[in-house]
Amino acid sequence: MFTLTEVASLNDIKPTYRILKPWWDVFMDYLGLVMLMLAIFGTTMQISKDQVSCLPCLGQPEDASGGKDLPDEAVNEIHSVLHTSAEQYPNQPPPTGIKTNLDFQQYVFINQMCYHIALPWYSKYFPYLALIHTLILMVSSNFWFKYPKTSSKIEHFVSILGRCFESPWTTKALSETACEDSEEHKQRLTGASSTPHQMSLEENNEGASPSQATPMLGVKISADKPVAEVPSSMTILDKKDGEQAKALFEKVRKFRAHVEDSDFIYKLYVAQTAVKTVKFILILSYTSTFLAEIKFYHVCEPDIKQLTGYKTFFCTHNMAYMLRKLLLTYVALILIYGMTCLYSLYWVFRRPLKEYSFEKVREESSFSDIPDVKNDFAFLLHMVDQYDQLHSKRFGVFLSEVSENKLREISLNHEWTFEKLRQLVFRNAQDQQELHLFMLSGLPNAVFDLTDLEVLKLELIPEVRFSPKVSQMTTLRELHLCHCPAKVDQTAFAFLRDHLRCLHVKFTDVAEIPPWVYLLRSLRELNLTGNLNSENNKMIGLESMRDLRHLNTLCLKSNLTKMPTNITDLSPHLIRLLVHNDGSKLLVLNSLKKMSSLIELELYNCELERIPHAVFSLTNLQELDLKSNNIRTIEEIISFQHLKRLTCLKLWHNKIISIPASIGQIRSLESLHLCHNKLEALPPALFTLPKLRHLDVSHNSITVLPPDVGLLPNLQHLAINSNKLEVLPKPLFRCTKLKVLCLGNNGLTTIPETVGQLVQLTQLELRGNCLERLPAQLGSCRLLHKNGLIVEDHLFDTLPVEVKETISRETNVSFTSGL
Repeated sequence: MFTLTEVASLNDIKPTYRILKPWWDVFMDYLGLVMLMLAIFGTTMQISKDQVSCLPCLGQPEDASGGKDLPDEAVNEIHSVLHTSAEQYPNQPPPTGIKTNLDFQQYVFINQMCYHIALPWYSKYFPYLALIHTLILMVSSNFWFKYPKTSSKIEHFVSILGRCFESPWTTKALSETACEDSEEHKQRLTGASSTPHQMSLEENNEGASPSQATPMLGVKISADKPVAEVPSSMTILDKKDGEQAKALFEKVRKFRAHVEDSDFIYKLYVAQTAVKTVKFILILSYTSTFLAEIKFYHVCEPDIKQLTGYKTFFCTHNMAYMLRKLLLTYVALILIYGMTCLYSLYWVFRRPLKEYSFEKVREESSFSDIPDVKNDFAFLLHMVDQYDQLHSKRFGVFLSEVSENKLREISLNHEWTFEKLRQLVFRNAQDQQELHLFMLSGLPNAVFDLTDLEVLKLELIPEVRFSPKVSQMTTLRELHLCHCPAKVDQTAFAFLRDHLRCLHVKFTDVAEIPPWVYLLRSLRELNLTGNLNSENNKMIGLESMRDLRHLNTLCLKSNLTKMPTNITDLSPHLIRLLVHNDGSKLLVLNSLKKMSSLIELELYNCELERIPHAVFSLTNLQELDLKSNNIRTIEEIISFQHLKRLTCLKLWHNKIISIPASIGQIRSLESLHLCHNKLEALPPALFTLPKLRHLDVSHNSITVLPPDVGLLPNLQHLAINSNKLEVLPKPLFRCTKLKVLCLGNNGLTTIPETVGQLVQLTQLELRGNCLERLPAQLGSCRLLHKNGLIVEDHLFDTLPVEVKETISRETNVSFTSGL
């Protein structure tokens, strides 16, 4: 016997797949149970009471007496027997009614014979057929739950959905959504009383169009809404719950990727519904046909006249009335069942069940990034939505990127503490405190507690959000965003606008550039690295740079075919312009003429074949760098004489064959870089430049260094290594201000003893020549140390011992003083 507790526990058991059964499937299950009960009831009655009762048909006298079929002797004998019995029992009342001359055993036999002969098969087997049909319908109704290819997926989905529904994180996300909604409502109500930061932002956007004012918040170009601040008390979630939610996210992601690739469950459900509909049509058709066959009366003509003397019997079926009522009820239930099947098919085909949209959930919550799903995942969610829309809503909130990002943020803050971040801070080459974060899920909040940080580099971080706490980082001046979509709120933007001096942004497409970048009015240097080709230049033009009032350095590392038009907004105050192309030919450079304040210009790898004429209009230009182009001739170099302030000219890594004599007209030139070209000779006019201090002609094919090199009294750096020199001219050593002399990888056989006159020499490169010994006069170069003398070891050993000691001692002294 079951106890009351056990019965109560059975009542608490919930069906595993209840959430995947819409109302019509549940209704059909109940109909199946009722039909099953009818079938069992009919079968029980037929087993216990199913029989017929028959009487001989006496409509014809010869049938009653048997006179026509029996011999005359038998008829006479029957009459004589009846007459004799009347005489023997005179007091007996004469019999009434019709004489059949049949005993009880004969009636039993006739009933059995007529049951098999006269009774229609449908009356005999209807309850069994109803039982079989009902079992088939009940099995087919839940077949998609048990099919091997779908059962495990459905069970997994139900378990995931249940855990997502009951997850504390889902409730947490909903509560934060409600908090955000209330915050937005308050902001709408108190819109007139803006904060000082908001007032400054509004002032900064006066006269701007709405499309330009929105990006100031830093979010709209990527179609994301700014994330409102949530009180710190609400962002704290139990670590165990957070880990469980994180693991659940991974399960949902894997299940979604696995199920969205096919629509087998959807097709199986459609096939199952179609089978039930076809089954309904068949049952209804033949059941209604045989409904008239269930009668109360039947005429039976068994072939037993020789045993009973009668040919025709009149029978009645005992259960005919009840079976007819049961059949009518069964037909009515089948009809209702079939109409429900038709509605199910209509529902399946009239809506795109392979694509599930969370539009209603988005409208009812502030989560605008709830993803849409498709195929089997979408179909299962449609089924859940028919059961209870609350499940779909909570699941949608759980799937939202905002919810997942907040979970990542909490997990990230647990892992990346202030102490751990402090250990990663180091001093860079500029003696600045720098922090480099790479491939994290987000920006840890503890970063904002590093108040003395000066350089922050963020790389491959998918979700970067600067909260108001960034205002604590009062020393922050340089920010690097490498493939990091960054969002800021109003307070954080106001701080970055006033304090940030240098910004590096690396991206794939120009639309990924945070729009608030164009409003950092205190920015001094901006570096943009990514795709900025001509098609996307229009997108750059959408964001005016005129608000970058203090920008003096702009670096574009991209594949430009023409200069962006909006750069002209910076022309009054831009000092340095660096364009590093990836080999795309830069054609249009006319906009450079407007940049009269430009001091430094770099055009790297731009496939230039000549020096751009627009450069000659830059009267304030001091440094020009045309590295890695296709320049072959520089005849137009004479036009540089109009650039009175030009001090540095870099034409390295090109294909220049010769230097024209007009180079002597650039009297202000102090530094000339012509390395990695195809020069074979140097013109004498080159050595008439009175201010030339740095000359680099390395990696060419120069065979002779002209003696006129001695006419450069201010020469401090000469690099002529990797050429074809065999002899050094003695006037070279009149350049007593030389500090660096690079002569490696040539064909030199001797070094003149006059090298000792270079008393300021600190670096001498001789490796890769054909030298047999080094002159002892190197000892006179008091500033030349062992680490500055680049030569083979066996040549260094040819020096006198005292010279080697002097050079080595100076090296040790310098090393010790450095320590």
